[in-house]
Amino acid sequence: MPRPRYFIFCFLAAWWVLWLLLALAKKATTISLFLVVTGIIWGLLSWRMLDRSVILLLFLVPVLFLPSMIRIITEYERGVLFRFGRQKDVLEPGLNLVFPLGIDAVRRIDLRTFTIDVPKQEVITRDNVPVLVDAVVYFNVFDPVLAVVKVANYVQSTSLLGQTIRRSVLGQHDLDDMLAKRAELNTILQKLLDEATDPWGIKVTAVEIKAIELPETMQRAMAKQAEAARERRAKIIAADGEFQASEKLTAAAKVIAQEPAAVQLRYLQTLSEIAVEKNSTVIFPLPIEMLRFFSVHFPGER
Repeated sequence: MPRPRYFIFCFLAAWWVLWLLLALAKKATTISLFLVVTGIIWGLLSWRMLDRSVILLLFLVPVLFLPSMIRIITEYERGVLFRFGRQKDVLEPGLNLVFPLGIDAVRRIDLRTFTIDVPKQEVITRDNVPVLVDAVVYFNVFDPVLAVVKVANYVQSTSLLGQTIRRSVLGQHDLDDMLAKRAELNTILQKLLDEATDPWGIKVTAVEIKAIELPETMQRAMAKQAEAARERRAKIIAADGEFQASEKLTAAAKVIAQEPAAVQLRYLQTLSEIAVEKNSTVIFPLPIEMLRFFSVHFPGER
């Protein structure tokens, strides 16, 4: 028996035992039994053929066969295991062992939150106004098995379903509701989309309407409406100011009626204000009391 081949055989046998211990540590009973059976078969064949050249091919079996059993799953992923085409288990993060030679197939599923931009879509509102609506959907996978078994492409399916639900929901509301109650519409869209994607193992966390584009004619009409509303508010404010000023003037007139001399003070104040403007026109106020003097002492004169 060639000594180098004997040492290589011992090394590969220890390599096989190491993989068996790893399978036992992972509590993979079926994999451990598989390694025991295949290891015994490989060991018996290799021991009998140590003195033949075919032993070199047998030495390649552990080197190529055993590493192909490793599947490393990252923390944010889960691995859906299929054995002979049937769903068997879900692989947790870390190092996992599976059957080689195509017996086991692993489908990796990302559990992180996905963000998909639902393409712009024309929506006819309930008051027959065509608008372009753009939205964003946030979702994640809560059941990897359903995401693999129940739907072919859960990202594309969620995007298309979001377009359908968005068009049907927004078409039931007026344009004013879409512009003023966007938060409520986001909640309705999120609830309906989440219920529709539950059989796929998808959890929709949020739906946000990014933009609502209006036709130019509608934009001009809304601008005119806003301008008319502001003019209406300005006129109401001006009329309210006039009303309050009239109330103050009425109160001032009552005070002046009680003290006739107050009119003279008001005349003097008016003259001082006119003098500040440096006008050439001079106004001489004539007191009402002087007219009363003439009407009393000269009643026959006109």
